[in-house]
Amino acid sequence: MILQARLFAGCGVRLLSQSWSLCFSQAAEGVMFRNVQKVLCVAEKNDAAKGIADILSNSRMRRREGISKFNKIYECQYRMFGQNVTVVMTSVSGHLLAHDFKMPFRKWHSCNPLVLFDAEIEKYCPENYMDIKRTLEREVKQCQALVIWTDCDREGENIGFEIINVCKAVKPSLQAFRARFSEITPNAIRVACENLTQPDQNVSDAVDVRQELDLRIGAAFTRFQTLRLQKIFPEVLAEQLISYGSCQFPTLGFVVERFKAIQAFIPETFYKIKVTHDHEDGLVDFSWKRNRLFNHTACLVLYQMCMEDPVATVVEIGSKPKSKWRPLPLDTVELEKLASRKLKINAKETMKIAEKLYTQGYISYPRTETNIFPKDLNLPNLVQLQTQDPRWGPFAQGILERGGPTPRQGTKSDQAHPPIHPTKYADNLQGNDQRLYEFIVRHFLACCSQDAKGQETTVEIDIAGEHFVAHGLMILERNYLDVYPYDKWSDKVIPVYTRGSRFQPTTVEMVDGETSPPQLLTEADLISLMEKHGIGTDATHAEHIETIKSRMYVGLTPDQRFLPGHLGMGLVEGYDSMGYEMSKPDLRAELEADLKLISEGKKDKSAVLRQQIQKYKHVFIEAVQKAKKLDEALSQYFGEVMPLAQEDDIYPAMPDPVRKCPQCASDMVLKTRKAGGFYLSCLGYPACKSAVWFPDSVLEVSKDESVCSVCLPHPVHRLKLKFKRGSLPATMPLEFVGCVGGCDETLREVLDLRYLRGPPRPLQPANSLSRASDTRNRPPGNASGSARLSADQAPPARAERGPPATRGGSGPGDAVVCNCGAEAVLLAVRKDGPNQGRQFYKCSSGSCGFFLWADQQADSGGRGLPGGFVAPPPPGSLGRGGGSRSWSDSSLAGGRGDGGGSATCRCDQPAVTRTVQKEGPNRGRQFHTCPRPREQQCGFFQWADENVAPGAAPTFPASTFMAGASARGPAGRSKRAASDSEASAPTSKRPRTCSVCHQAGHTKKTCPQNR
Repeated sequence: MILQARLFAGCGVRLLSQSWSLCFSQAAEGVMFRNVQKVLCVAEKNDAAKGIADILSNSRMRRREGISKFNKIYECQYRMFGQNVTVVMTSVSGHLLAHDFKMPFRKWHSCNPLVLFDAEIEKYCPENYMDIKRTLEREVKQCQALVIWTDCDREGENIGFEIINVCKAVKPSLQAFRARFSEITPNAIRVACENLTQPDQNVSDAVDVRQELDLRIGAAFTRFQTLRLQKIFPEVLAEQLISYGSCQFPTLGFVVERFKAIQAFIPETFYKIKVTHDHEDGLVDFSWKRNRLFNHTACLVLYQMCMEDPVATVVEIGSKPKSKWRPLPLDTVELEKLASRKLKINAKETMKIAEKLYTQGYISYPRTETNIFPKDLNLPNLVQLQTQDPRWGPFAQGILERGGPTPRQGTKSDQAHPPIHPTKYADNLQGNDQRLYEFIVRHFLACCSQDAKGQETTVEIDIAGEHFVAHGLMILERNYLDVYPYDKWSDKVIPVYTRGSRFQPTTVEMVDGETSPPQLLTEADLISLMEKHGIGTDATHAEHIETIKSRMYVGLTPDQRFLPGHLGMGLVEGYDSMGYEMSKPDLRAELEADLKLISEGKKDKSAVLRQQIQKYKHVFIEAVQKAKKLDEALSQYFGEVMPLAQEDDIYPAMPDPVRKCPQCASDMVLKTRKAGGFYLSCLGYPACKSAVWFPDSVLEVSKDESVCSVCLPHPVHRLKLKFKRGSLPATMPLEFVGCVGGCDETLREVLDLRYLRGPPRPLQPANSLSRASDTRNRPPGNASGSARLSADQAPPARAERGPPATRGGSGPGDAVVCNCGAEAVLLAVRKDGPNQGRQFYKCSSGSCGFFLWADQQADSGGRGLPGGFVAPPPPGSLGRGGGSRSWSDSSLAGGRGDGGGSATCRCDQPAVTRTVQKEGPNRGRQFHTCPRPREQQCGFFQWADENVAPGAAPTFPASTFMAGASARGPAGRSKRAASDSEASAPTSKRPRTCSVCHQAGHTKKTCPQNR
């Protein structure tokens, strides 16, 4: 029969078919799914996906490979959303995404550990999970709905949202639902399909908060401890990772606390009187009702009184029923403790096996805090499944014949999962898998049975006024003990005594003993303490215990008890001596309580994060200040402390942001290159490669406290710079304070601020540069006009062609001419960006590489000169050949030492003036050379600044202020510093760049980012 259902959003009326009923939850109500033909289902592990698909398909599923060879894809037809759909079932392998710091904070020596409390964190897919991610992205394209089948706990909910985010990035309109189940059985899976809900964002948020806090706190303290202690104790800890975790440390604290309690224990001698009676039916021990006395004299007096008349009189005989209670339903913590005590399987191995049994469908979900069986759980059916076993089958049958299971109920419920119980009979398991499965079955049957019953007899006697008691036990009904061999309860038979009867005791003696210290903790004891104090969750107890073992903080004695190591003892004692009892559970217990409130929607995620980060940050700062107490504590175990030359050398310096990166908004900080020199680096590296490389002529750079009032975003700090002598014009100070935000014309040219984008900013007043150590005023702004930005250095990729333009439109003589001697063509930038719509000139044939911004040509007096170049003198001042040429071949002729004569090459031709464009110490420097084509040149070369008359003040272009600009002597003529190609437009030859960071000025070997 075809289901016909109409869902009304207003009244919630649902008309259901008579053949079956479908209950949509709130997530599905009011929505029609007629267009849903294919549904993507994602489980947490491949075994779970296979088991669920097997149930949905009635074992008729089709299997195919995913991109990840470990995560298969299962397809079948199933009725969902009121119609037959194709189900595509696949899986992840736990968490698909990981939290980590953005680069470069992941590197240990990239920053001071304190920075990690505020450093940016990203959630990304690790490389080894990329195939799983690609599978989801590929499969979801053909699906109209997504159903999450991950484990129904906090971690599972968070993994579900990771899957949802990956899938919605490909298909934003995708509808996502949550299947809630506690066991992989046909009934549970079908009920989950019929009651799909929405994923719980609050529960997922709690996991995000925990992950972020664990990362920040753990990374900061781990780096602090490791970097410091490796240098303080190099012979012992040079290769040791000394980790910290806010759960790990309190767990260690419990072990240390018990060990120190044993060390501090002082035994006391006690005394007591012991009476025995050798009856014909057996030997009976009578215990003193006073138990024991710590005063020898008092006990001796009482003993002597008894010995004066050592005849016992029976004064009381009692008999009462005694019961040994059957166990409570099994939760996760109890499973870990009992497996450790009874089976000698540690908690980590126990949970690993339990997860495996769950995904294979043998037991219910093993991570639960519930010890109450829900009323709707079919217990008789679960007991019936076990009747076929030859070992416990008869006992299971007996439960059914005696009226069915009547389980003892506990008091805890997480409202998510029932207690751990068997869901299917298994007779093909081996090893620890079989042992743990058998334990779970026997525990379940014992819980559903009756308490063991017996009769306890007590006999009380009197000797000289002192009373002694003997106890006997007769077991009447063993009940659960018949199936639960892990509990012991034995008979203790005593003879029959008559009230008022008298007898002579066999012995009456005074014995002494000593009080004994508590024992070292077992794993079960440790888990009990963690649960009691709220350290971790039932799902993470085993992980924290394993961590302190793997870090060598604790070891195990032959009888499997925890003994703290020297490193563990020293760390706990060191932090406790600082005044912060970080080994105590209070800090973490408070966080776990907050996480629970976030899960319930009672607390805001951001508020908890902010509060906890500030709390631990304060503790961290105090710990760093009192770090010597940690050294002193560990020196008791590792010997003498290695003295440090400078305390600050242990950790990288705190980054001091100069400004925000204009590309990614991360902080930009000053750094030092390995080979010497400075650069301004973006902390977003390698995602963002913005940087300002200071030239070699800069000797010192430091951040000034003054902030630029012009540049955005605020704050942009000014820098104190000190240049080499001779690298700047004589009129310019070698030390000054300037802004690298882009508003400072001179620094834009001197430092070549390549990260800047957009049109040049207006010139800043001359007093914008303040001397750091010289009271002289800065020189006037350079004569080059507007500054050159890196965006201006390359011709646009796409442009609209226009007619050849005249210079100002005043006549044909004013046309812009390229290097070929032909008239340049006027174009406009079409590509999106800061220069879109801006006009420029270029060679009409493209052969000479000529390029000129139209607005720069207008600003430079109609000469076609780009910003940053010196305008040539008026035509009348030229010696010869002052014809109209482009800026890259300006035909500027300088005199030979007379300041006014023309420079003539060896061909007796007027020399042309060009500017060095190649990266290096002479970049921006002008020179005279032969005007002929390269193959016909005579080899003439002369620096323009060496051709100035004595006493004359040369005009410096802004580009001359670049690093390392040094004056070469006449010997420089023997080798040309620049070729014609170097003197062409800035785009004619790209400077060589580093293959790592793609910045000019260095190579891969010397790159500061290649560490």
